[in-house]
Amino acid sequence: MKIWVDADACPVVVKEILYRAADRTGVQLTLVANQALSTPSSPNINSVQVPKGFDVADDEIVKRVGAGDIVITSDIPLAAEVIEKGGHVLSPRGEMHTKENIGARLNMRDFLDTMRSSGVEMSGGPAAFSQRDKQTFANNLDRFLTKYADSR
Repeated sequence: MKIWVDADACPVVVKEILYRAADRTGVQLTLVANQALSTPSSPNINSVQVPKGFDVADDEIVKRVGAGDIVITSDIPLAAEVIEKGGHVLSPRGEMHTKENIGARLNMRDFLDTMRSSGVEMSGGPAAFSQRDKQTFANNLDRFLTKYADSR
């Protein structure tokens, strides 16, 4: 099992939790981004820089992810592709995307895209990343690693 991170939009605090988890568990952590990343010096942590472009980092993650790996992303289409390949997905806010819920998430995303493109003004966006989000992410990551990393 490996941990893959869609790192361009991943909050720094989430990356820091992931660095500690990789070192604690020995699970390989790879951050994928279209810019150079500074990561801690660790045999368990590395990064891959991809060219700039729409979905280039997502495509690289899909190409490399294996069944049983976990991907950290808030990108719903990427999550759906990872799940289709037998991977697991955890959002930076701590929500597990699964075969059971990803279809509804994709439908909602597509519906909102359609509304925006038809000229409907949509105000707001996601709430600011909170301490509760950080805790939820850390707890769910720990649960996942406890369940799956021990079986490798």
